[in-house]
Amino acid sequence: MSRIAGFCLTVVTLAARGPAASAQNPLHDHTEGVEIRFARTQPVVGYTLRVDAGDLSGFDVELRLRNLRDTFRLAMVAHPEYDDRNWRFVEALRVETPNGAATVSREDSALWRVVAPGGEALVRYRMRLPAPESPRAAWRPFLAATGGLIGGPHAFLYVVGATLAPSHVTLELPPEWQIATGLEPTLDPHTFFAPTVGVLVDSPMLVGRLRSWRFAVDGVPHGVVYWPLPDAAPFDTAALVGSIERLTRQAVALFGRAPYRDYSFLLQDGAYGALEHRSSVTLGAPSADLARDPRPLLGELAHEYFHTWNLMRIHPAEYGDVGYRPPPRARGLWWSEGLTMLYADLLLRRAGLPVFDSTRVAHLEGLIGRYLASPGNSTFSPESVSVVAYGAAPGSLGDYSASTHLQGELLGAMLDLIVRDATSGARSIDDVMRAMLERFAGARGFTGQDIERTTGDVCGCNVHAFFATHVRGRQPIDFDQYLRLIGLRIHVSWTPALGRDGQPAADLRLYAWQPPAESLLSLVITNPAGAWGRAGLHTGDRLAALNGAAVATVADFRSIVTRLRIGDTTAVEVRRPTGAWRMAIVVAGYERPVVRLEEIPAATERQRTLRAQWVAGSPR
Repeated sequence: MSRIAGFCLTVVTLAARGPAASAQNPLHDHTEGVEIRFARTQPVVGYTLRVDAGDLSGFDVELRLRNLRDTFRLAMVAHPEYDDRNWRFVEALRVETPNGAATVSREDSALWRVVAPGGEALVRYRMRLPAPESPRAAWRPFLAATGGLIGGPHAFLYVVGATLAPSHVTLELPPEWQIATGLEPTLDPHTFFAPTVGVLVDSPMLVGRLRSWRFAVDGVPHGVVYWPLPDAAPFDTAALVGSIERLTRQAVALFGRAPYRDYSFLLQDGAYGALEHRSSVTLGAPSADLARDPRPLLGELAHEYFHTWNLMRIHPAEYGDVGYRPPPRARGLWWSEGLTMLYADLLLRRAGLPVFDSTRVAHLEGLIGRYLASPGNSTFSPESVSVVAYGAAPGSLGDYSASTHLQGELLGAMLDLIVRDATSGARSIDDVMRAMLERFAGARGFTGQDIERTTGDVCGCNVHAFFATHVRGRQPIDFDQYLRLIGLRIHVSWTPALGRDGQPAADLRLYAWQPPAESLLSLVITNPAGAWGRAGLHTGDRLAALNGAAVATVADFRSIVTRLRIGDTTAVEVRRPTGAWRMAIVVAGYERPVVRLEEIPAATERQRTLRAQWVAGSPR
């Protein structure tokens, strides 16, 4: 294939052999509930992705399809958490066939029905890139003069019912561009292998003028790749790569092995946020932030990397094969996110890397303080908060806010204490996590009952009451009950919240968002006991005016609210189904909890020993 301005990508899906391809062995598109029977070979698919360096607004894609039925369906995958609805960017979809006229009809937003005589077709379409944003989310595709993020769920339509089809991906790039991806390399440095559609769409490709480093852990190669902006600030790359290697070693040591053949840390300048993948992570890493203080990045990286095990392998039962509709909301995200938060902090400590809280005691004090500061955490069960953690509209909990990450981290910490106490320190939450990997790293995901059963098996104790009360139920966590196991209790005091200047801070816990197809902003109250809730505002109120003026955007709203000070009077006018409502609200301060852990009277030597083991945080 000749080189062109920009680059070209080719994917060839090989015919599968053996029993999986037999007509006697039906394969299923599990997320759609449709059974598909195949002929003796899998579909043969070839993708060609072309980018014109003179037009970086999108790219053109060709799919060469053979060994299909005359009628088949193509779909754009939906991510279970961050569904960017990439089907919106598919344009000019058309089909040619050597065996007669072909037709394409759209059956759903992300689903197309194709009729191609002879089961052979050439499908062409253009993928328009999302509108540029600043800063840019690290998981979203982009193209720039020096590189971009391509592939993954943003590029490839897949054949519904053929998600087990393997593929090879070949890229043709400008000579100075490199390639970094979680796909498996081949002898050709521009060709990569994906064993399934799931792997293909979960392996984005960072391409361009990259800086890269390599290290190995237990013989498994790992790559750290950085895409810099032209004006990137200098930072200590050796320290960054060394820190990532130390984190990696701790995670692999915990589980005993890496669940991949190669792993890529895809770091991007000028971006924010992160997203885990099966054998890679895309992570926003502004060079100025790395030069100033790398701790926030390392914390986020530790979290996303631990998801390689605890989410990508140990996954909720609701997450199955790829599909074009988002899967059902998962009730177990408190485990997937919360325990990952716990281990992000723990891996940093085990690796000897800097953390924000000096000790595990100080870290737990801060977590409990945040939990108590937001009454939603003790009003809604972790399973119900998990259901609205991703994809739900803001304000899904009414006038409350709750964090499945925070709830889950604290539940994990309390379970750790239960396990340690029941086994006299012989086991810990490490053993529960390893058992979860052994039991639920296959096709079957876990349920809440599975977590309860696994924990009970590890500790040899009955944890049913804990899960019934604090996981499925909405009872607040009884911290004293579990901290007593290591000879501690909590002491809580409430003090005025202070701003950065050390003065009492105004209660600005009022937010707004723009519902689709709505002209008015919608308000979000996070604490009904706050100044705004006490004044009578509720989540879902439509903001008609603030201080007598209409507010057009969320940015305008935040600009007005963040300038308010204690004692200011704010005129708020909202629209409700019952009519207009107006109120003059005096901005007040608010209190926050300060939590201290203290030793209980007459703590035993056994309790102190368990506490010392827990404080050390050493692996078991």
